[in-house]
Amino acid sequence: MSAFASPTAWNWLIQFFIIVVALLAANLIRCNIPLLKRSLLPSALVAGLLILLLKPFGFFGTIVNKGAMEVVTYHALGLGFVAMALKNKKIKSQTTTLKVVETGAVTASSYIIQGLVGLLITIPLFLWWNNSDFFYASGLLLPMGYGQGPGQALNFGVTYSQWASGQGIHFAGADFGLSIAATGFIVGSLVGVVYMNILRRKGRLNMRLGDYREEYTLQDYESENEIPHAESIDKMTVQISLVLLVYAMVFLFMFGVEKLEIGQFGEKTLKPMFWGFNFLWGTIFGLLVKVVINRLRKSHIMQREYINNYTLDRIAGTCFDFMIVAGTAAIDFNNLRGIWMPLLLVCTLGAVATFLYVRICAFHLYPEYRYEGFFSMFGMLTGTASNGMILLREIDPKFETPAANNLVLQTIPAIAFGFPVLLLMGFGPQSMKSCLITMGILAGAFVLFALFIFRSKFFGRNRK
Repeated sequence: MSAFASPTAWNWLIQFFIIVVALLAANLIRCNIPLLKRSLLPSALVAGLLILLLKPFGFFGTIVNKGAMEVVTYHALGLGFVAMALKNKKIKSQTTTLKVVETGAVTASSYIIQGLVGLLITIPLFLWWNNSDFFYASGLLLPMGYGQGPGQALNFGVTYSQWASGQGIHFAGADFGLSIAATGFIVGSLVGVVYMNILRRKGRLNMRLGDYREEYTLQDYESENEIPHAESIDKMTVQISLVLLVYAMVFLFMFGVEKLEIGQFGEKTLKPMFWGFNFLWGTIFGLLVKVVINRLRKSHIMQREYINNYTLDRIAGTCFDFMIVAGTAAIDFNNLRGIWMPLLLVCTLGAVATFLYVRICAFHLYPEYRYEGFFSMFGMLTGTASNGMILLREIDPKFETPAANNLVLQTIPAIAFGFPVLLLMGFGPQSMKSCLITMGILAGAFVLFALFIFRSKFFGRNRK
């Protein structure tokens, strides 16, 4: 028998076969069921839910590998962020630096609100509810699932399971976090559409449900002096190679940090989290590589343009679609049977808090395009940036307001504002005392963000 006939030679490809078949089937289902189409649920989420529904049935459940799906989720997150970081962004409408910074502050403070709501639910439940499978710090997975999506929900969920295990608690952190992320997509899409319809009936906005076809010009597909589509090497090959090269740098960086001696705090807090920040390191190294390439172009050492924004967009979109499918498919409901009540409370109250807070911020910061600002941010802070864009497109199909650019450009200030918050995510689960300290710090940080965002109301100054 040929070595290639062995099942082990096909194991990983089988997992990708499952993902792509589910994606194609979900897209077909979504396009032909009006209710699903109007819901704006991503086809990738429908595909993941389809796999979840089929997993309990005999043979299908045996071929879906939970570990493999988690690995796909992890790497798809990092590769997607690398592809986005490499792009030479083109801005189509005007926005201000201050507005971008304020939007980044809204993003970071929304993570804080979600973390506080999560802890206000899970700490009392842990103290009053006798359940050996429940972890007091699990509420901190709410901003990871809602605010960051399946990749970060998985990364921190695995880390929290390890912390809980060290304290004698058998907590299914990965399943808990991924369930929050899947629920976030549903909340962002369904709640967003329902609220849009309510506003439309009240005559507050013009809304069109359905697919919007983007109009592309040649400049959208390629920029001046780019390498040809196919010569000695295909243009797509170049883009994929650049993404993988940057991701290799990310691996070497994380592996190098893992080998460092950085003290007890570093060993217990930083190192367990470091591998979970693959998306952040991917963004940083992607930006650095892009700077190097642009410098080589300006100095005429590199004669042709190697970065193609359109292709990198497609690579990132594919990665994020795979991430959503695999992250949802990796959920094991058997691990959640004993903790469904806190999961339901965290997801429900987290959705309410996010909706109200983002609406208040949007109405204050974006008075000229309050609804566009709200839907773009609410979609992102319960799903991903793509969900925010999908909701925004229903009321601003040509992205004529600055809402789209605010959403794209706020990434850098959001990372700067949110990085200390992410560090707290690794400090909180160490002990109940650490968790309470984390909650206090989050509350203090939220006050500071609120003073900045609503400074005109607090201090009576006119905002410009």
